[in-house]
Amino acid sequence: MLTALAYLMIIVFMALIMTKRLSAMVALILVPIVFGLIGGFGLGLGPMMLDGIKKLAPTGVMLMFAILYFGVMIDAGLFDPAVRAILKVVGGDPMKIVVGTFVLAVFVSLDGDGSTTYMITCAAMLPLYKRLGISRLVLACVIMMAGGLMNILPWGGPTARAASALGVDVGLIFVPMILPMVITGAWGVFVAYILGRRERTRLGSLAMAGGTLDEPLPEVHAGDPSIARPKLLWVNFALTVALMVLLILGTFPLQVLFMVASSLALMINYPSLQDQKERLTAHAANIVPVVSLIFAAGIFVGILSGTKMVDAIAASVISAVPDWMGPYLAIVTAVLSVPFTFFISNDAFYFGILPILAKAAAVYGIGAAEIGRASLIGQQVHLLSPLVASTYLLVGLAEVEFGDHQRYTLLWALSAALVMLLATIVLGVVPIMGHAG
Repeated sequence: MLTALAYLMIIVFMALIMTKRLSAMVALILVPIVFGLIGGFGLGLGPMMLDGIKKLAPTGVMLMFAILYFGVMIDAGLFDPAVRAILKVVGGDPMKIVVGTFVLAVFVSLDGDGSTTYMITCAAMLPLYKRLGISRLVLACVIMMAGGLMNILPWGGPTARAASALGVDVGLIFVPMILPMVITGAWGVFVAYILGRRERTRLGSLAMAGGTLDEPLPEVHAGDPSIARPKLLWVNFALTVALMVLLILGTFPLQVLFMVASSLALMINYPSLQDQKERLTAHAANIVPVVSLIFAAGIFVGILSGTKMVDAIAASVISAVPDWMGPYLAIVTAVLSVPFTFFISNDAFYFGILPILAKAAAVYGIGAAEIGRASLIGQQVHLLSPLVASTYLLVGLAEVEFGDHQRYTLLWALSAALVMLLATIVLGVVPIMGHAG
């Protein structure tokens, strides 16, 4: 009964989101409550929802101040030199622009935060896409593929979750994945090349009387030049490098780092109280939708966990795996990671389901670290999930509909997952078959 209710809840939730009957925030809050009441949990839902909100509150705080910090850095003009360098290379060629978008997104993603990647890359490239008429779905697609690839970095989240859930050193999971990541990144560049060639052909076939593609492009800035602080470029660069170093070293909690860095960024670049208020107001449009979705997702996750629906889903999956498939559980885990990290949160998958899969795989001589690596394959598709709050920021900045973005990007994201899986198998990072000990 509980298993059926859990699957039905996920199906209804996805249907409401994809048919645009409800906004993601409303669906994340109301759908689990309705199914929780149907399941007879009644007043017990309150503490479950509060627990879920508490678990995701640190993420909400981190996203809020991370968006604010990088928003202020964009305003101050920190990324303008990088933008000018990339634009100088890509010129007005749609193919080069799309490839340049992917490369830029990969480098910006080194900080492990999807929201800042989306903000910086969209701010840099969207003016070019609009001017040349390149599809903004292409923009969202290549940025998301770069984000899915770099999300595997230890400070991106999933790798650390897998290591924690399985009780293994994070290096044992991540280091062997570096070469598969490079191969998948090369595939991402190739996909960007294909999409760019398509756009070049499509635009070339239009009647462009003014010769739009050959016209010199206006100077593009990541932010508003009127509020830029070019004289503080090196100060802002030093502050950002210090932030990234402390972030990677894990010296302080991410939330604290971004709160302090945001305060320093505002004080240094916009010392006037009125200017600070204006910057906060300007970035509220990006902050509020993302943070509200995080807390709404807290209710969804809280009810999913508190009612044991996650456990029911996990048990149903394990029971559905036939005995003959046991030796291939590493590959099974990789395949399952695609739909699981799409339909449920990373926390639910890595802490609820992955340990069960690892326990079953151990019988066949498959190590926990190998299962952990296999579980990362699904991250190539994960960011398309409606449960990922930062993706709503991407579609908002790219000015596309969420459903359209899903439909356009899904096959390309699945192709990246397949390439990564094949790379891990060929390189021996994920075993094809275990052996019962």
